[in-house]
Amino acid sequence: MPATDRRRGPTYGRKFTLTRRALILAAPCLLLPAATRALAPTPTTGDGPFYPSRLPADIDSDLVKIEGAVREAGGDILSLAGTVLDGKGQPIAGARVEIWQCDVNGVYLESGSYGGRRDSGFQGFGHAIADAEGRFRFRTIVPVPYTGRTPHIHVKVLKGGREVLTSQLYRTGFPQNASDFLFRRLSAAEQARVSMVLTPTTETKRPTFETEVTLVVDG
Repeated sequence: MPATDRRRGPTYGRKFTLTRRALILAAPCLLLPAATRALAPTPTTGDGPFYPSRLPADIDSDLVKIEGAVREAGGDILSLAGTVLDGKGQPIAGARVEIWQCDVNGVYLESGSYGGRRDSGFQGFGHAIADAEGRFRFRTIVPVPYTGRTPHIHVKVLKGGREVLTSQLYRTGFPQNASDFLFRRLSAAEQARVSMVLTPTTETKRPTFETEVTLVVDG
């Protein structure tokens, strides 16, 4: 027996009408693409110090190990994974992602950077090509502070040889973030979009962390 409403009688007809109406109203939404709302872009910055004026021979995605070197770089290991998306949330396949950062001593690969003895085992610069899903991965070191700056990793994205994004990635919750002249210029929402949550792993005997970021290219 169908359920009965004392005032209106059997309710199966009304239920069918409401369900059909709901489907009609929902139909336009069902036809919309998965990503219709624009994603907030990753905040941009200048190249800053110190993009190499001349690229080294080894510029692969493993900055901890230089080809032919006897030892690996000092510092804690960081597995940096990420995805490159456009403003509609679609992956940018084939994008070239570059990163560069100082070594464990706070010294960049580029000559003329802040004083100190450079770690010759650290590549200092590397690149990866995003796959069909916009994914990329680097093996580098956990960024460290140097005079005047909180820890950060520079990142650049190129599409078809054209630069489409230059930014910096920061360690979430690092005490020096609040006083860093570039980080504090960002809004809270922008800071969140360029912050890395470092999670320790137990895969190796050496202290190792992993993080994942999303790079959204404006336009």
